[in-house]
Amino acid sequence: MEFHGVALRRVLELAFCITGIWSAYIYQGVLQETVSTKRFGPNKERFEHLAFLNLAQSVVCLQWSFMMIKLWGHGRGGRAPWWSYWSAGITNTIGPAMGIEALKYISYPAQVLAKSSKMIPVMLMGTLVYSIRYTFPEYLCSLLVAGGVSIFALAKTSSKTINKLANPNAPLGYGLCFLNLVFDGFTNATQDSISARYPKTNAWDMMLGMNLWGTIYNLVFMFGLPQASGYQAVQFCKQHPDAAYDILYFCLCGAIGQNFIFFTISRFGSLTNTTITTTRKFVSIVVSSLLSGNPLSRKQWGSVAMVFSGLSYQIFLKRKKPKRMKKKRKTG
Repeated sequence: MEFHGVALRRVLELAFCITGIWSAYIYQGVLQETVSTKRFGPNKERFEHLAFLNLAQSVVCLQWSFMMIKLWGHGRGGRAPWWSYWSAGITNTIGPAMGIEALKYISYPAQVLAKSSKMIPVMLMGTLVYSIRYTFPEYLCSLLVAGGVSIFALAKTSSKTINKLANPNAPLGYGLCFLNLVFDGFTNATQDSISARYPKTNAWDMMLGMNLWGTIYNLVFMFGLPQASGYQAVQFCKQHPDAAYDILYFCLCGAIGQNFIFFTISRFGSLTNTTITTTRKFVSIVVSSLLSGNPLSRKQWGSVAMVFSGLSYQIFLKRKKPKRMKKKRKTG
């Protein structure tokens, strides 16, 4: 009886994690697409300052992590100092900005699918920079993902979707997604290095450090540069409160999602978290297509199946052999 009780509790905890991650990030994806494509006010104005989302996200997550540390944190001995996150903060600021900027040129489902191919730039950099040798199954996974993304990119996009984009330009959009993945790879590698040097650093410490530097860099980018658009973004939100509420909900979803991710990693490990977030991306594509009233074509659904077949096989391979690198901490 005791065994069954523990098993039931684990199942309920896992269901709780899946529900939280899916709900937070699927709704955040809907809000992200809404903010990037919706026209606000009687003049049907579009919110063009998408980089402002990164600043808002950093500020909200910074406040959230600070509260969590005050409520649940313990002694500070042996944890990473705040200044150790400065380099990862740069790439973690530039990378998401490129990902959000890509929404001006490609649809949200296309962006989600492209960002699912994270292993491609990682393998490329590993081979060219570190001379790492990969196995045939690993190359097969990458080919499935690369082929699926390529087919999706080459598939004809409907005029309805194109009209919703600010400046349709698929090559530029996918190029920004690729750069987003490269910077994200450096961010994760730096986080692994910090965790190795300061083993007592927990998820909330890292979330606080990353978002602290993210807030600093984004403030400079949005308000300190000659052509900064932060003031225009704030003015737009004042004129269109519904846009401000969409941005606030977007940020809160990100903060809540990070809570569930950290809890999942601590209770079930990073492999389970990877499986949950991978399937969440697929559901995001489905939800986005249904809400936009523009279902994917058969060719596009085939490309989605190719990408997630590659990702599922990659997860299966990780179950069979030790990881090549240490586990990485998620920042959302």
